[in-house]
Parts: sequence; C-alpha cells; structure tokens
Amino acid sequence: MNLRRYRIGYRTIKTAVGASIAMLIAMFLNLDYYSSAFILTVLCIQPTKRKSVRAVYSRIIASIIGVGFAFVFFEGIAYHPLVFGLILILFIPTLVSLRFQDGFVSSVVILLHLFDSKNFSWPLLWNEAQLMVVGFGVALIVNMYMPDIGKDLKKYRLELEILYSKIFHEIALYLRDGDSSWNGKEIVQVSEVIEKGKALAYNDVENHLNRRQNLHYLYFEMREQQFEIIERVLPKITALPVISSHSHLVADFVEDLANHVHSGNTAHHFISKLDEVKEEFAAMPLPTDHEKFLAMAALYQFIEEMEQYLRIKRKFVGFNTKKKTATRE
Repeated sequence: MNLRRYRIGYRTIKTAVGASIAMLIAMFLNLDYYSSAFILTVLCIQPTKRKSVRAVYSRIIASIIGVGFAFVFFEGIAYHPLVFGLILILFIPTLVSLRFQDGFVSSVVILLHLFDSKNFSWPLLWNEAQLMVVGFGVALIVNMYMPDIGKDLKKYRLELEILYSKIFHEIALYLRDGDSSWNGKEIVQVSEVIEKGKALAYNDVENHLNRRQNLHYLYFEMREQQFEIIERVLPKITALPVISSHSHLVADFVEDLANHVHSGNTAHHFISKLDEVKEEFAAMPLPTDHEKFLAMAALYQFIEEMEQYLRIKRKFVGFNTKKKTATRE
C-alpha cells in the first residue's frame, strides 16, 4: 500500500491560524455562537486571492437570502425541524439559480443560530452580522498572503525549452541519417509540463485582483499552440521514404533552431532564415524518382508548418533576458 508523503502546506497553516484568530476575536467581542467564526473562516480560505473574494461575496449574499427565508418561514409558520427542512427545499434551488450555491454551508450556520434562538430579533441579527464580519474578514486578511511562485514558473519555462530543444535535435538527427532510436519520451513530458505550467500561471493570475492574465500564462499558451504543430509534423518526418540532400538542408535549419530555443521574442530572425531555406530548397535539383518526390513534398510541408510555429512565437511579447537574444528563437 503506497501512502502519499505527509506534509503540511501553507494553506493548511493559514486555515488553522486564521480560524483560531477569528474565534478568539469573536470570544473577545462576547458574541453568541462565537465558535461559528471558526467555521466561517475555514469556509473562506481558498487557493487564490480572487477565489477568496468571490467566496466571501457568495457567502454574504447567501446568508442574507437565508435570513429572509428564515423570517418568512420561522416567524410565519413555526420554529420546527420540518419547517427547517421546507426552507432547505426552497432555499437550495434559489441559491443554485442565482449562482450563490457556494454560500450554502455558511448560510446554514446562520440559519441554525436563528432556529436555535427561536427569537428573530435585531440583537440576534447584529450578532450574526458581527460573526460574518469576523469570520469572513479574517479569512480575507489571511488569504492576502500567497507564496511567491515565480521560481516555479521559471523552472517549468526552462524545462519546457530544454524539452523543445531535445525534440528538435532528434528531428535533425533523423533528417540527417534516418536514426529512429529516439523513444519520444519528451513528447509526453512536454504535455505534462505545459499542463502544470498553465495551472500554476493561472493561480498567479488569480492571486492578483487587478490582473486578468500574465506573461507566463500567455507563454504556456503559446508553447501549447506550438506543441500542436510539433505533434502534427512528427509523423510526416518519421514517414519520410528516403533521406536526401533536401533532408540535410532542413536538418541544418532545425539543428540551429534546437540550439536557440528560449523565451525572448526573436522569431523573426528564424523566419528570415526559413525564407532562405525555401530559396535554397527551390534551387535544388528536382527529384529523380517517386520516393524522393514524396520526401521532398513532405519536407516542404514540414517547412510550412515550421513557419507557422515561428509566427506563433513572434506574436508573443517575450521575456526580458540579460543576454543578447538576437539569434534565438
């Protein structure tokens, strides 16, 4: 039986500390049901700042709606468990239709207080309002701290560039001598790194309340689009019937590209080099047999795909780099 490695994450610590502080504040204010501040805080600790803000908003609105239901049914009918059940039958669909279902649990906490007191009064409502301010407020304050994930984003970015470089080296090697010993493991790894990088970059966006996107997220999206092209051209390359002088010409270009994969925006340099390859390609003698003709056609399709690959990169604004990147992809 394999057990996952036990560790305590920053979110766990924030939840424990924040919930305890909220309950202490509620106790200090001498609020009834002060332990509920603990629950309200726990419910609002989210993975990102933006999700935490949305969670608080949803729970406040849901609680207000719940108080309205409580007043109508508890005061209008009776403080009875069956009436409570009737409230839930109508309350849950209401929250779902208004898209505030995330606030259901916290609003039920408030409803339980109203049911338990059996006295719908302003002092009680003020007590509940203070509980929400303490619980939700502490959760927001605690959730304003998020660990810096810049190093992890950079790690995924560099890892991805190494994998792309390896893939292009293998393509160049195959175009030169038909070496098919590559197992293609980098293809699977690229897909995993892109998925992890995009998820982490999205969290970074969610941790900035005034930002809708960031450069890293755009970067991983760009690499994802390029990866679709790589997956599309690999079968064309590995299915070449023969290795010809045309293959060596394209291999030289791919090898050069493999040596200069990076995060800057200098794809225009390689687009110019690709135009030169096209000119040399066109000046070479026509194929003398059917297999060479098929190989030439496949290589030309590969060139067209690589041009699209570079155009995708050219649209990306690029990261600032300390070294000169005039000759890098």
